Amino acid sequence: MTLKNETIAAPSTKWKEQLLPNEAKLHAEHLLAFDEIRKIKDAKYGKGRQLHRQAQLGLHGRFEVLDGLPEYAKQGLFATPATYDAWIRLSNGGMDSAPDRKPDIRGFSIKVLGVNGPSALGSGDTNCQDFLIIQKSAFGFANSKDFVGFVHNAARGPVSLFKYLYAAYGLIGGFRRLKGLADALKVPFTGFATERFYTAAPLACGSYAVRVRLLPARTHVNTNARESWSGDFLSHLAKGSLRFELQLQFFVDEQRTPIEDATNEWPEDMAPFVTVGVLTIPTQDTESAEGVKLAADIEAAAFDPWGALMAHRPLGEVMRARKVVYFQSQTGRKA
Repeated sequence: MTLKNETIAAPSTKWKEQLLPNEAKLHAEHLLAFDEIRKIKDAKYGKGRQLHRQAQLGLHGRFEVLDGLPEYAKQGLFATPATYDAWIRLSNGGMDSAPDRKPDIRGFSIKVLGVNGPSALGSGDTNCQDFLIIQKSAFGFANSKDFVGFVHNAARGPVSLFKYLYAAYGLIGGFRRLKGLADALKVPFTGFATERFYTAAPLACGSYAVRVRLLPARTHVNTNARESWSGDFLSHLAKGSLRFELQLQFFVDEQRTPIEDATNEWPEDMAPFVTVGVLTIPTQDTESAEGVKLAADIEAAAFDPWGALMAHRPLGEVMRARKVVYFQSQTGRKA
């Protein structure tokens, strides 16, 4: 498949990361917090992921890198037109197993298989490229400290969470913070086949920096989808293969497309998206022996933003914190 892109201004390569003075110490403290979260939730639900614990579906698909891309987009995975096998994990984002109708962050994780190149972790070569995306175009917290403080105390219970919010933000500030997060979750989620998904935080694309967006495969929204997100997705899939477009939004400058503050939206009028690939999920029988085994293999696997090519290494403090925390989670559940 060949893509015809409109001519746009070349993105800037003048981005840079800014490490915090105490970053290593801060991220080590996160490990202690998430270790407590793991113990609390594993005792309740059994071994599992600390976040995005509740899987919806594990599916196979194909990822096609398109031809005719702009030169600046031809980096890493996107350097050469090709088609790869892929694994897809759809999930609820919370620490608990909860009814689908409960507001939550939803995760759409893609593992592109069969790639070959230096790993983002600097540990030799990797054979996969992971994209972890959610239905929010920006992260809900400016840094990992705020995020970990929130989820750590939420795992302990309502009293601990309210005490934390009061200590961190004051009575009024804590209430506003909680309300803002609750309001963000009130935005209706329509389904995994009909929503847009984003990395929310940036990653490298060769010498450039980007955010990733996945465009939905379907436009028709089922009115009762919230009762079963997996059932809704399979109902769409039963009508034929689902085709999603994967797009890159390129860094322009630090003011409009900041690297370190993941709460900032990158304005599309200043930093337009470029379609670089197509994810196709074919019709498949998830209840067959093969489908059940695939889902089990996917559930046992590690999906990690740092499970990536060096050309697409994650960027920013939030992503650097995820490198530490995800490794601990994978080790704890023997992924």
